[in-house]
Amino acid sequence: MSKVTILKPQGNYTNIPFYAGKVSAGFPGVVEEYLEDSLSLDQLLIKNRESTFFARVEGDSMIGAGVFQNDVLVIDRSLVAADKDIVVALVNNEFTVKRLCTRNGLKLQAENPHYSDIVITGETELVIWGVVTGVARSLK
Repeated sequence: MSKVTILKPQGNYTNIPFYAGKVSAGFPGVVEEYLEDSLSLDQLLIKNRESTFFARVEGDSMIGAGVFQNDVLVIDRSLVAADKDIVVALVNNEFTVKRLCTRNGLKLQAENPHYSDIVITGETELVIWGVVTGVARSLK
């Protein structure tokens, strides 16, 4: 099961120079050497600052959705979760990150075949804590 540790964003936005050209993921392209304005990752990833939190992922139950061990989730608590959203949920007083499935019953779906889904029954305590809107990861 992937667990999460909740963190609140702090400080001011940081603007970093933004390269306006595209970076080729196929064949190398022509490098255009100019910067266009600046980009704040906070402004890119956070839409509702007052209701946004970060969480560090522990576990590998969401690797099929591109969420890996030690990734940092961007979670917006102001959004209403919908079917197929990736959510941070409090299940029986434990935080987890899963895909919300509301068709044919209610379950929290793992995105790794080695994990079972969490089927929500009348005895399950469930709070959808927030909707995951982004993921940040370091490649080193």
